[in-house]
Amino acid sequence: MQAAYYHAPIEAFLETDDASILGALVQHHGFALEHQQRDAWLRQISLLKPVLAGLARGHILFEFAIPRMGKRADVILLVEGIVFLLEFKVGARNFDRSAIEQVHDYALDMKNFHKGSHDLPIVPVVLATEAATAEPSEVRFASDNVAEPVLARIEHLPALIARCTSLTALEPINLQDWLHSGYQPTPTIVEAAQALYQNHAVEEIARSDASAQNLSHTTDCISAIIDRSKAEGRKAICFVTGVPGAGKTLAGLNIATKRAQEHSDEHAVFLSGNGPLVIVLREALARDEAARAETTKTNAHRKVSSFIQNIHHFRDEALNNTGAPHEKVAVFDEAQRAWTRDQASRFMQIKRGHLRFDMSEPEFLISVMDRHEDWCVVVCLIGGGQEINTGEAGLGEWLSALNQRFRDWDIYISDRLEDGDYVTDETSTQLLGRLPINRSSALHLSVSMRSFRAEALSSFIGHIVDNRPGAAREVFGQVEERYPIWLTRDLDAARAWLRSVARGSERFGLVASSGAYRLRPEGLHVKAKVDAATWFLNDRTDVRSSFYLEEVATEFDVQGLELDWVGVCWDADFRHQGDDWGFFNFRGTAWQRVNQEERQLHLKNAYRVILTRARQGMIIFVPEGDASDPTRPPSYYDKTYAFLKACGLNQLAAGNLDSEHRWALPQRCG
Repeated sequence: MQAAYYHAPIEAFLETDDASILGALVQHHGFALEHQQRDAWLRQISLLKPVLAGLARGHILFEFAIPRMGKRADVILLVEGIVFLLEFKVGARNFDRSAIEQVHDYALDMKNFHKGSHDLPIVPVVLATEAATAEPSEVRFASDNVAEPVLARIEHLPALIARCTSLTALEPINLQDWLHSGYQPTPTIVEAAQALYQNHAVEEIARSDASAQNLSHTTDCISAIIDRSKAEGRKAICFVTGVPGAGKTLAGLNIATKRAQEHSDEHAVFLSGNGPLVIVLREALARDEAARAETTKTNAHRKVSSFIQNIHHFRDEALNNTGAPHEKVAVFDEAQRAWTRDQASRFMQIKRGHLRFDMSEPEFLISVMDRHEDWCVVVCLIGGGQEINTGEAGLGEWLSALNQRFRDWDIYISDRLEDGDYVTDETSTQLLGRLPINRSSALHLSVSMRSFRAEALSSFIGHIVDNRPGAAREVFGQVEERYPIWLTRDLDAARAWLRSVARGSERFGLVASSGAYRLRPEGLHVKAKVDAATWFLNDRTDVRSSFYLEEVATEFDVQGLELDWVGVCWDADFRHQGDDWGFFNFRGTAWQRVNQEERQLHLKNAYRVILTRARQGMIIFVPEGDASDPTRPPSYYDKTYAFLKACGLNQLAAGNLDSEHRWALPQRCG
């Protein structure tokens, strides 16, 4: 990807005729050029030349790539060690909210993911050329040296640059070093799906360090298996493992999109039993497709639905149609959560009326793909510590099906599949020793990509839910500087903190376990199901969105998805009792102890899920309880709060949002 369509020293820009600059922009554009875009570039060039005439040093870049977002910044100026990021609104009289949010997003993206900009001040500027304002808004830097967006007219630019550069003693930026320093993004799964669907390479949207290389190696390995199976007329199944947040879903989407785009005869599909994930991804892709292709949303949804499908709909279609499926490559997300024989048979007989159905979901899904006479490939993405539903099969049912019915299939597994995180039963261990298996390190994703601020987060949360406060406290020392986590007994304080730390379009919301029934007196009703697409995708103006902090999402709504900032609301279903965790379920008017081991695991994993949804930081709300309410006595909550403090977390005092507690408190410049 071309970093910028045009870049030059400002002096050279001033001396070059407008037509030559436009020619360079058009040459690198790579798409059909509309008159509107051509006129916008010419207008920007003509507006900038007079106001930059007094600058002796610096560089200018047009259309600088922001790969994670799949967009380009209008203009960047590198002057005396400061990055000025300009968003033009030619002819605009007002500074609309979307432009302010967008330029702020660009600045934050560069600060967090563009290596050359990590340590530099960044000043995002919205230039509304016909705005009535007499003076630009003041420059207010956050603690990470990203300024709040400055609102100005074009003629204000020289004074703005002079004011900011006069306050620094930075060395001028070396353009080539800056350009080639490396871009290391960690996109949300929604952003990644949109970029991949637009035919971006995974290297353009994922971190370019070891984790992205790991992702590329996994993609290359699976592609080689698919090519071999296709050439030799073989059927194959691959098991891909990864640590929490390592990008298993991203790897699956990458395989599905890459094969579909490069091999139209293969009809690859991404399948998931995670309903909210499918709904959110489909809606996000459909909105994006409708906007870019200027088609109806109905048509966009139809196109997207052939690429991302709910695994249960795929199953039901295969029951009604006994022929081979359209797809030759099927990627199953969270394959360890497919149903056991008992669960699948019970559901199909009672809910679907298939009285003779007697297979586990893995056995049935393999049998469907096995209908192909020539070749096919199944890719199973396997996670650990995410089981939150009754009747999930784990790895054993897949292996049993291969051993009993599909011995002619080629089996490829991650060399980490036999670790305790993925294989939890003796039957699976025995089958792995008995089946003919090809092992590969390329089928394991070893580095978490979810939180770009804290690689140790999943370890820290693991220590919390596994009752290891000493280990948690030690790991938190590695986390807290770059990933803030606060405790509070005040829900309003939690809401205020979330609103104060989010910048640009950074998304925040409240989450709780699905068993947190006694948060209702706090105004949080987990039984009121959220509309996942609306909650995750709609903007701050929609009362149903996560931004309003009114509707609370549960582990079932958020598994596989993420927000930038999260408020975790803790109830008495998973309560610390001084020496260990207690597991409870609220029935009727009272809490009942959960004794079944499987249900205890599901409850623990529910908290593991909601505690690992935040990319940048979170605040944990533990209620005070109510001595007059037998279902909410303070003793149910106080020991949990004390345990979390023992893990290293500090309290955010009610109403206290000073610079110690904020992640990014604006500071004035000038």
